[in-house]
Amino acid sequence: MNTTAAVTATQVLLPGKVEPAGLQVRTRPLPAPEAGHALLRMEATGVSFAEQQMRRGKYFDQPPFPFVPGYDVVGTVTAVGPGVDERMLGRRFAAVTKTGAWASHLHLDARDLVAVPEDADPAAVETLLVNGITAWQMLHRAAGVHEGGTVVVLGANGGVGTVLLQLARHAGITVIGTAAPRHHETLRALGAAPVDYRAADMYERIRALAPDGVDAVFDHIGGPGVAGSWRLLRRGGTLVSYGTASTKDAEGDSRLPVLALFPRLALWNLLPNGRRARFYNFWAGRRRADAFRARLRADLTEVLRLLAEGVLVPQIAARLPLSQAAAAMALAESRTVAGKVVLVPDE
Repeated sequence: MNTTAAVTATQVLLPGKVEPAGLQVRTRPLPAPEAGHALLRMEATGVSFAEQQMRRGKYFDQPPFPFVPGYDVVGTVTAVGPGVDERMLGRRFAAVTKTGAWASHLHLDARDLVAVPEDADPAAVETLLVNGITAWQMLHRAAGVHEGGTVVVLGANGGVGTVLLQLARHAGITVIGTAAPRHHETLRALGAAPVDYRAADMYERIRALAPDGVDAVFDHIGGPGVAGSWRLLRRGGTLVSYGTASTKDAEGDSRLPVLALFPRLALWNLLPNGRRARFYNFWAGRRRADAFRARLRADLTEVLRLLAEGVLVPQIAARLPLSQAAAAMALAESRTVAGKVVLVPDE
């Protein structure tokens, strides 16, 4: 390791709207990092719903094709640019990147790196980056649910969902989670009462479990079904909408399903029934860069503390080498796994 090293990086390229098999693996030289930046050697990255949307051209503000996907990463700093503390060399860090993390090496702004305990499993930490921060912020910042409350988590077997279940259980909150029946034992093990998401009367089944209503619903589905989530709330409850999975395969402008939600949520907030509706955006407030970084760092530090204490048990669906990103994407989209599919370096 040194402060000026250049490397050859292996990258996974998303060339356009392709099936998972259309992902391409390439190598590119990376120069030494510029001022204020560090070179990170990837130890773990992952497949999130964002990449699944990106390959369809459906992520709200994705870059133009072609590009390297990869929403978050854990790795070791192997070189730093001018103005960066050389004590970062050889240490493990995590970062949220939105794109670019599906690579063996990548340049990052040193201000975006959050220190990771050296004895932590990089793959375990990876499952709790965007997923953990998202779950923490939705439960404690957006919804503000307290001990004794009851919440509904749609897609509770997913990366965000499994973290939400554990955070809620730790906070003394009752959870009802939706998933396919094959994942119900996983949900029960994480402390949730499972409901089959494919049941035509799903909302009625949830209502039967919480006849007085719930304190929050975390809905990544969007579309017309969001009205059913709204009706589950008791007075004082909060609907947190954070995705539009119901339209992931629809053709047309990727922004429209998200934009279509806003008028409905705004209208519901005008009703005098004490309920709230919010759209959660991980990147909200990023224009105030220092405040955004501070909030992200604080929330990730709290999540990693709970990992170290054993409160959060990472749900790693599979570990696959970077060169098998196509297979990892296909597995993540198969709806057969619980937790997150993680990419690790090729041997």
